[in-house]
Amino acid sequence: MTTTKPIRIGIIGSGGIAHAHVRQYKQLPGVEIVAVADVIPGKAKQFTESLSLTDTQAFDSHRSMLELDLDGVSICTPNVSHHATTVDSLRAGKQVLLEKPMSVTLAEAVDMVQTARETDRMLTIGFQPRYDPNMKLVQDIVQSGKLGNVYYVETGGGRRRGMPGGTFISKALAGAGAMADIGCYSLDMALNALGYPRPLTVSAFTSNHFGTNPLYHPEASKFEVEDFGVAMVRFENDLVLQFKISWAMHMDSLGSTIFLGTDGGLKVNPHGSGNWSGVWDGKVGSMTLYHDFMGQQTSTPVPAIEHNKDLFFEKVRDFVDAIREGRPAPIPGEQIMIQQAIIDGVIRSAELRREVEITLPW
Repeated sequence: MTTTKPIRIGIIGSGGIAHAHVRQYKQLPGVEIVAVADVIPGKAKQFTESLSLTDTQAFDSHRSMLELDLDGVSICTPNVSHHATTVDSLRAGKQVLLEKPMSVTLAEAVDMVQTARETDRMLTIGFQPRYDPNMKLVQDIVQSGKLGNVYYVETGGGRRRGMPGGTFISKALAGAGAMADIGCYSLDMALNALGYPRPLTVSAFTSNHFGTNPLYHPEASKFEVEDFGVAMVRFENDLVLQFKISWAMHMDSLGSTIFLGTDGGLKVNPHGSGNWSGVWDGKVGSMTLYHDFMGQQTSTPVPAIEHNKDLFFEKVRDFVDAIREGRPAPIPGEQIMIQQAIIDGVIRSAELRREVEITLPW
């Protein structure tokens, strides 16, 4: 049922990504940013004042904020807080837009999905690259049958130099490094195109040679997460996926995303260039379909769809429209729980130095 009442929004967390959410909500008619909460005393108040949110209440506790009449919340906290703030928001009857990564552990992701089901509330995860029409084109090609049976996928990305700092490199706050920060985009691109198949096992290796070296990172003494990871993931139906990610390396690229099928192959290149490019957190680059025609090997360029969409705006707008129209979650937690299971498996496998099994609850 579509509602014409103003959509009342609260924001939990007032860091950098929260600024982006505010900018998008401000562009949407019929949306009110009612409140902001941050665990650091006074920070939410500073946030509202700096952005001239004169009618927005500020809280030092998200639980206090959730007592308000809110239609939805954006959760923009450090990764380690995603589970608690999401569960609290759902149990308070709010619809939730959660920034990526979904959680730190698989157990947390499962609990979040279960809570959304129990409360009949929406839990959507903030993967704005999904709104690039070229991402949809990749999905359409993979699911069209043109590739035949897809048996191998290679995805990931690498920045030559692109290491963040602060909360991103703290094990206690982030839980994981490059895998959770940018690797989750690579996984979503591939898994969404494949229809989110069920993973069975993971064998992985991670390292942080660059992050812990003061030659490459100004906060090397505080660097506690991985800046590189690689994994082989086995799925049902004899599908395997190689996942590789890097915040820093002595290389220009970790290569394209590729889908190998029995009837064809698809190569997808990342968009952009430079130290911070080479990952799937933005637009898609060039694409090529490899296949046989009349018994001859050939390749077909896939023209990119030109657009000027603000992908972050599209993400926030879709969340608001889903609330207003009573639609299901645009990017449901049930899907992203599967990639969280893979990241969880990568962490466990790297620590144990052996292959580990992935167990999903349903």
